[in-house]
Amino acid sequence: MEYIIEVEGLRKQYPEFALKDVSFKIPGGCIMGLIGENGAGKSTTLKAILDLIHIDGGKISVFGKSMKDAGTAIREDIGVVLDGAGFHASLNLMNIGAFMSKIYKKWDDSYYKSLCERFSLPATQRIQDYSTGMRMKLLIATAMAHRPKLLILDEATSGLDPVVRDEILDMLLEFIQDEEHSVLISSHITSDLEKVADYITFIHKGEIFLSEEKDEIMETYGIVHCKEEDIVKIPKSYIVGVDRGTYRCDVMVSSREDVGRLLPECVIDRIRLEDVLLFKVKGER
Repeated sequence: MEYIIEVEGLRKQYPEFALKDVSFKIPGGCIMGLIGENGAGKSTTLKAILDLIHIDGGKISVFGKSMKDAGTAIREDIGVVLDGAGFHASLNLMNIGAFMSKIYKKWDDSYYKSLCERFSLPATQRIQDYSTGMRMKLLIATAMAHRPKLLILDEATSGLDPVVRDEILDMLLEFIQDEEHSVLISSHITSDLEKVADYITFIHKGEIFLSEEKDEIMETYGIVHCKEEDIVKIPKSYIVGVDRGTYRCDVMVSSREDVGRLLPECVIDRIRLEDVLLFKVKGER
C-alpha cells in the first residue's frame, strides 16, 4: 500500500468556517506536519480523518479503507492525541492501563509500563498532580501502547518545554523506523516540524495552499529583499506574499533559483517553515 492516509476533496461547512476541497496524502514510514494559524482548520481536518464529524463531501481512506466502512478495525491501528483531550484527574497510570486494555485488543501492558518509565511518569500519582509536560507524555504513551501503525497528534508539543519536546520528537522518529508506520502531527511550533517532518501541509482558512516534501520547500522557496519597484519584475506565479517596509520590501517566492536569475542584484535568503505561513497571510492583506 503506497499511502497510509489519502484525503481527496474534503469539504465541511460550518456557519462561519469551511474546509474547502482539502487534499493530501501520507506515505508509510514518514512524518507529515500540518501547519496553520488558529482557526485554519487543522483540528477539523484531523477529526474528519478519524470520522469524528460528519463531512459534506470528499473521500478519506486510512490504510486503503474507509473509516465509515471499517472504522472499528482501523482504529485498532491508530493512536490518537487530540488537543484538549485527557483523562480524569483522579486516575493514575495503573487505572488508565486497566481501562485502556478493555478498549484495545492489542493493548500491550508491559510496553505501556516501559513507555511510562521512559518518560519518568510516577505510577501511583494522580493525574491532577502531573505537570503539563507529564500529562502530554502520558497521552502519547497511551496512544502508542496498543502498538498502532499510525499516530495522529493534534498540538502534541504545544506548551511544553524544549527538553520534553525533544523527548517526544525522538520517540516519533523511532516510531517511523518501521516503514509501515506514519505520523500526522499538527503544530504551531514549526521549529519542531523542521527537525522531524518529511512532508509539510499548509492549511489557511480551510484550504490547502501547499503540501510538499519539507526539504523541497526549504530548498526551493526564498525571501527576496528588494525595492518596491523590483516587485513588478517578479512573475506573479512565483509570489507567495509581500511584506512592505519603509525602506525595502521582502517578497517570498516559490523558486529562489529562478527569481535569482531575474534579480541578480537582490539578496535572496532561505526560509523557515513559519515564513511560508506568515507571508501567505501577509500576501492576502
